[in-house]
Amino acid sequence: MTASFSGPAYRIRTSRLILRCWNPEDAPLLKQAIDESREHLLPWMPWAQNEPQSVEAKAAQLRRWRSRFDRDEDFVYGVFDLEEKHVLGGCGLHTRLGDYALEIGYWIHANFINQGLATELSAALTKVAFEIHGVRRVEIHCEPRNLRSAAVPRKLGYVHEATLKKRVPANEAEFLDSMIWTLFDTEYPSSPAASAPIEAFDALGRKIL
Repeated sequence: MTASFSGPAYRIRTSRLILRCWNPEDAPLLKQAIDESREHLLPWMPWAQNEPQSVEAKAAQLRRWRSRFDRDEDFVYGVFDLEEKHVLGGCGLHTRLGDYALEIGYWIHANFINQGLATELSAALTKVAFEIHGVRRVEIHCEPRNLRSAAVPRKLGYVHEATLKKRVPANEAEFLDSMIWTLFDTEYPSSPAASAPIEAFDALGRKIL
C-alpha cells in the first residue's frame, strides 16, 4: 500500500450493487444465500464443503472478517442488492499476495448468475485496489473449468499469465488447478475497470472515490 492510502472503502456502490463490509447481523442473510447456492458452489469453492453452518457460526465468521477488515489485514465484502435486503454473493480484496498487490475473489448466489454481477463487482474492486489502495498489481485466480469465472478477468483486461497445477486443496485427497489472471497499474488506466461508475465511502461514510 502507498503512503497516501485513504481507505479502506467500507462501502462501494455500483449501478446495481452495494458491496460493504460484513456486520454480524448479516449472518441470517448470508446463511440463506449460501444454503440456497451450495450445490452451485461446491465444484469451485472448497469452503462450500463445510456448509451448511448454523447462523451462530456465520455470525462468528462475520465477526472475524470484520475484525480483520478494521485492522487493514484483509477486506471481505458482502454483495447486496441496492436496498440491502438480499445477499447476492460475497467478494473480497485479499492481501495474501504480499506488498503492493491484492487478489480479488468472488462468488454469486445461484439465482443471480449469468447477469454480469461478478464482472460488475470485480470492476469496482479493481478500481478500489488501484485508486484507493494504490497497489501495483491485482490478480484474479480461478479453476480452469470454471468458464464463467474465467470470463470475468478477460472482460476487464486482465492477462492470463499462468495455470498452476494442483495448487488449491479441494479436499484431503484432491487439489485443483488455478488460473492466474493479472492486471498491472500501468495497464489499469486503459482497462474497462478504470471507467466503471462507482462510489466508495470510508468507515465514517465520507466519499473517497
